[in-house]
Amino acid sequence: MIKHKVTSSKDRQPVYKKCGCSAAIRAGDLLFVSAQVGCLADGSPEPNFARQVQLAFDNLAAVLEAAGCTLDDVVDVTMFHTDLDAQLETVQPIRKTAFGNEHLSNWTAVGVTALSGFDFAIKAIARIPGSNLAADFDGPRFGV
Repeated sequence: MIKHKVTSSKDRQPVYKKCGCSAAIRAGDLLFVSAQVGCLADGSPEPNFARQVQLAFDNLAAVLEAAGCTLDDVVDVTMFHTDLDAQLETVQPIRKTAFGNEHLSNWTAVGVTALSGFDFAIKAIARIPGSNLAADFDGPRFGV
C-alpha cells in the first residue's frame, strides 16, 4: 500500500478547509495537485481574468513548493477553461512565463461549462525530486 501525505501551503489552508479538499496528495514519488484557481484571500474569484490565471499559476507554484517541488518537476498538466478558444490567447503567455518555453510536460486543455464562479483552473502531477519510492511503499514489490 502506498502511503499518502497531504500537502498545502500554509496561507491557503483555510480555503482548502472551507472547500473540504486537499491542495495536493503525495502518493509514492508523485504529487497530485488539486485544481488551483485564481482566488482572493477570502476564496472568492479574482474578477480580472488575466489576474485570475496568474493567481492560479502562483497557487500551483506555492503548493508545489510546500511539497519540495518546483514547476520543473511537473510531468502532467490539465487546464480547465469556461471559454477555451477565447481564453488561450491570455493564458498562453502566462503559462510560458511560469513554465518557460522549454518545459514539455504532458499538457491538456479542457473546456467546461462552469468552475464554481471561476473561469480557469489548473491541476498538475509532479515527480517529487529526490524521493525514494521504495521507502514510501510498504506493499508487494513488482519488477519494473
